[in-house]
Amino acid sequence: MGNSIANITKKKRFLSLKNIYLIISVLSFLYSIAVYMVGSGTYSFVIWIAAALFFGFLFVMDQKKLWSRVPKAVRYAFRTVVVAGVLVFTICQVCILTAFFSKGAPGADYIIVLGAQMRSSGPSIIYKYRLNSAIEYLRNNPDTKVVVTGGQGSNEPISEGEGGKIYLMEKEISEDRIIVESTSLDTDENIVNAMKLINPDKDMTIGIVTNNFHLFRGMMLARRHTDAEITGIAAFTEYQFLPNNMVRETFGILKDIY
Repeated sequence: MGNSIANITKKKRFLSLKNIYLIISVLSFLYSIAVYMVGSGTYSFVIWIAAALFFGFLFVMDQKKLWSRVPKAVRYAFRTVVVAGVLVFTICQVCILTAFFSKGAPGADYIIVLGAQMRSSGPSIIYKYRLNSAIEYLRNNPDTKVVVTGGQGSNEPISEGEGGKIYLMEKEISEDRIIVESTSLDTDENIVNAMKLINPDKDMTIGIVTNNFHLFRGMMLARRHTDAEITGIAAFTEYQFLPNNMVRETFGILKDIY
């Protein structure tokens, strides 16, 4: 009995809040390395370094019992900011999940594939998932046309739109069904420039094709720029990178919400 109580006590100590902070800090730092090693061309790994530093800070404050030295007003302000941040983050995650499994309404007039990085070997894996979902939809809906979007970044051999077209044609999608947009530099421009090529009206149905974590924002932006019916077509994302993509997408939603 005494040993059981001792074991429970040890377990509680191990799972104390400060140790949870330490575990999250270490995991965040290790994950930042994994994200950096992917070489996606973005700096999202910095988010995880920041998370590691933040939870490391919380660990030190608890470990050294330093909170008592901080003025009450500062402590309350800090907690308020953290709670507000957690609330906003949670709301954004729920919004992302509302479109996470969308397969799109059949019979769309057009689908728009949001661009992603092109490599010398072809579309990046995240772009391939988008294009593959578009291919599946186009095969099931032979009257639908597709707009592939995206300009050429400094680290890309060709524009994302042109690269998307080449990939679709290699998969036996007819060239006369493909429209290329090759000047946009972000998601909003992908959609705005694609809409100019389509010139949609309110009786049209337009599908937005992008990875599951990105679809809510893509549809949100599309509805801002047209009265046409918008439907979402979610593409796969590798599970190990979902945490990074969903956290980063929170910042994207906050940036584009106005």
